[in-house]
Amino acid sequence: MSITGLKRKQPKTFKVKVITMEIEMEFSCEMKWKGKDLFDQACRALGLRESWFFGLQYSIKGMNTWLKMDKKVLDQEIPKEDPIRFCFLAKFYPEKVEEELLQEITQHLFFLQVKKQILDEEIYCSPEATILLASYAVQAKYGDYDPNLHKPGFLAPEELLPKRVLRQYQMTPDMWEERITAWYAGHRGIARYEAELNYLKIAQDLEMYGVNYFPIAQKKNCTDFLLGVDAKGVHVYNINNRFSPNKSFEWSSIRNISYSEKELTIKPIDKKAEVFKFFSSQPKVNKQIMQLFIGNHDLFMRRRRVDPIEIQQMKAQAREEKARKKMEHQRLAREKQLREEAERAKEELERRLFEVEDKARQANEALRRSEAAAELLAEKAQIAEEEAKLLAQNAAEAEQERHRLEMAALKTKEEKLLMEHKMREAELIAMKLVKESDRRAKEAEHLKQDLQEARNAEEKARQKLQDVGKLNPPSNAAKGTQPSSTEARDACPDKVSIKLDLRDIDLKRLSLEIERERLDYLDKSRKFEDRLKELKSEIHALKVEERHAGFLSHWSEVLGSLGRSSGKMCKTPLWMNPFEVDLLDSLQQPFVPCPLNVTNGFLPRTPAENPSFETDALAASNVGTGIRKHIKVQQHKTDVIYI
Repeated sequence: MSITGLKRKQPKTFKVKVITMEIEMEFSCEMKWKGKDLFDQACRALGLRESWFFGLQYSIKGMNTWLKMDKKVLDQEIPKEDPIRFCFLAKFYPEKVEEELLQEITQHLFFLQVKKQILDEEIYCSPEATILLASYAVQAKYGDYDPNLHKPGFLAPEELLPKRVLRQYQMTPDMWEERITAWYAGHRGIARYEAELNYLKIAQDLEMYGVNYFPIAQKKNCTDFLLGVDAKGVHVYNINNRFSPNKSFEWSSIRNISYSEKELTIKPIDKKAEVFKFFSSQPKVNKQIMQLFIGNHDLFMRRRRVDPIEIQQMKAQAREEKARKKMEHQRLAREKQLREEAERAKEELERRLFEVEDKARQANEALRRSEAAAELLAEKAQIAEEEAKLLAQNAAEAEQERHRLEMAALKTKEEKLLMEHKMREAELIAMKLVKESDRRAKEAEHLKQDLQEARNAEEKARQKLQDVGKLNPPSNAAKGTQPSSTEARDACPDKVSIKLDLRDIDLKRLSLEIERERLDYLDKSRKFEDRLKELKSEIHALKVEERHAGFLSHWSEVLGSLGRSSGKMCKTPLWMNPFEVDLLDSLQQPFVPCPLNVTNGFLPRTPAENPSFETDALAASNVGTGIRKHIKVQQHKTDVIYI
């Protein structure tokens, strides 16, 4: 056979694209294929055995039409396009999803279609129910919620809620995601087919679930009502209300349904009931409504009859598959749980290992710190021991110093008392000396007066002698009757000599008393000077020893008070001024008494015998002027008295 002959015998084909809710399939169909051939090819490609729920839908002139199974594909009014597009959709809906949907693929296709109808608002759903349905849809797609994988914003690309619900509430996408995630986290452990089944269980209770709506009228050329066809029967709705039907006809109560062109008639089993007639807009719509009537009624009757062997086998296989999947899911869940527990145990062990390592590291660091601290403490202990020894030594020295200071304080106290006693004695001696100096001053004043009186008497005597010397020669020459010069000389000199002898005796006695008193005063002054020197040396020693105790100012005040007391209490005689100045001048110069030399103790009888008698007397008269003077009494040229 030639190649040309083979080409002639190959059947002609056309391309068809079948689109499900998640995949697209392309087929090459023969020109003679009927609708059932194409539909069976799509079911085989999907692995679908429950084909009675589905059909192939296409759109022509803005109206959705189902492909007829008993007619050729190309003989139907399909769109002229290449490839020809058909949608594989559910045409009939089950009454109870968990009982009638046996295969997982069937359930999945229904889930996808119902979900799209809810999102497109073909099925009305409340906002609360939409959130719950969205959480099951997320569970079916993403599995169990894992906060480590499902970060905030992972639902942003997903379309889970109808736009009507989003517009109804002023909520941000993050807020919607938070609410959906809260429900989604509670579906942990639910498998994908279970989540889809739960989704369909909730959806089948909605009023608009599985209902196909068609506009109808009880009169021609007007639209008064909506006709709804579902798995339970036929319902009539108001044009603006698709939730509550005005009239319902269950499949069990319908005896016959007929149509002629645009008119459809529903006859109830109850003969007394009114026959319901209505008109549709086009004859094609009547045919489509009639197909839905027939298909839903057949399924309704099949549910109430004994299942054929094929369906029974399918149900048994479905039950076994579900049991197997349930066991597999339980096994996987158990393995997952064990894996999670193992991971948690691993994390716990890693955490404990980390804690142990951290504790070991801390222990090592603590050990190193303790060793360093021990070394430091040893050094500190050694230093403390040395400091303790030093402190003990310092304490002993301090104790010795304290004892020494106590002894010194006692000694200083005793010395202070002794010095106070000595100072009191010195003050008493000074007072005695002052009193003695006053007495001596008074005596010197009396002696000065006596000396002045003696000098005055001597002067008078000398004057009388001169007067007598002048008067005797003339008187002897003029008067012969008077006594002779020899007699007068013999008589007068005896009287004068007697007076002079008396005066000389008094002066000698006075000089002796003055000399005796001077010597006594010099002796007492010498003793007082020695006593003051002793006090000064003792005060100086105390100043050196107790410089920090403040005794220096005390003894300085004592000396000052001694000088002030000696200056206030009395005035020393003029002849004691040199000694007073030397005594009060901080005892810096020793006392040097002036010599008093007496040879005979006699004063010159006349100025001729002592030319300096007058000048010396004048000098003696200046004693009370406060200037340092000396008194010189001279009897002979070699006999001089200094006071």
